Amino acid sequence: MLKPVARCVAIACAFSALPAVAACPDYTTAANPPAFSGPAKKTFSKFGNTILAGLYKPWHMAHDTIVKAGSQATITGKFDYDALLHKDLEGERVHAYLYGTGMSQWQYVGNYVTDSDGKINVPLGVRPVGDYVVRFVVEGDLSSTTGYLSVVDPGRDAVLFDIDGTLTINDFEAYADYVGVKTATPYYYAPQVVNAYRDKGYQVIFLTARPYWVTKDGLEWLDIQKVGRWHYHSNPYGDGPIPPDTQKFKTDYVRHLRDVVGLNIVRAYGNATTDIAAYADGGIAKANTYIIGPNAGASGTQAIRGEYGSHHSFVVTPTPEARCRRG
Repeated sequence: MLKPVARCVAIACAFSALPAVAACPDYTTAANPPAFSGPAKKTFSKFGNTILAGLYKPWHMAHDTIVKAGSQATITGKFDYDALLHKDLEGERVHAYLYGTGMSQWQYVGNYVTDSDGKINVPLGVRPVGDYVVRFVVEGDLSSTTGYLSVVDPGRDAVLFDIDGTLTINDFEAYADYVGVKTATPYYYAPQVVNAYRDKGYQVIFLTARPYWVTKDGLEWLDIQKVGRWHYHSNPYGDGPIPPDTQKFKTDYVRHLRDVVGLNIVRAYGNATTDIAAYADGGIAKANTYIIGPNAGASGTQAIRGEYGSHHSFVVTPTPEARCRRG
């Protein structure tokens, strides 16, 4: 078995031997948008929605999307109220705006009416390679949410993270109990590991089997930890706290990222046996799969013992920068 330093040298050689072909993620522009001027407030179309918005806190979210350069992009927004009730906002107008790489101001995308599930699907067209923030504003009460679009060159280097039990000490996902997600305690040095990969130019992917309605708290947790909030992919399932077949959900998305988007996923992090199986079935080698917690090192994966401090020092820090062109 290679010693840590020798392993790091080998990893560096393997990474640096590959050509730089893909543009780096633009983590700066979309995170620092200009002043925003939204739509004028108008009365809800349905009186019941006026009551709904008056009684309950908005709990809107958007599903981040990532596409290969030259592909049409669509982003989905989901609008409901109350953290427990999750009453869908049906038949109401929502305005969408976009800002990102190469832009100097917000662009108005259009307005859309929510369906019976409180959803809208917003076509964003073919965009230049880069990262974009999409802001959705409900016309009836001016409540809002944001999602992100990443347009990537094929071959972009990426690192994938599960969240529950992987970055957080508590495995909310395993117990289907999401109370406290926003304030969950991270493993020691977990945020620094994520940010180190971002600083090195890797596309960071958060892949969680949490149902969609946990997204709001999940993103706030990333904000609290001072970790960039995209690309974040949660389960669109919303019929209960336990989505069916989480392993298949993750496998399918890993395959989508590799085969359709064209990402080169160089490492994946998880904690559960379902993570191990999903990553393997998705085509990620066990040598590049890092597992923390009780299953650390299981099935030929790479073990992270107890916290991320040593891993940051001996594995992440020596890792070369991503093979990408910086702007």
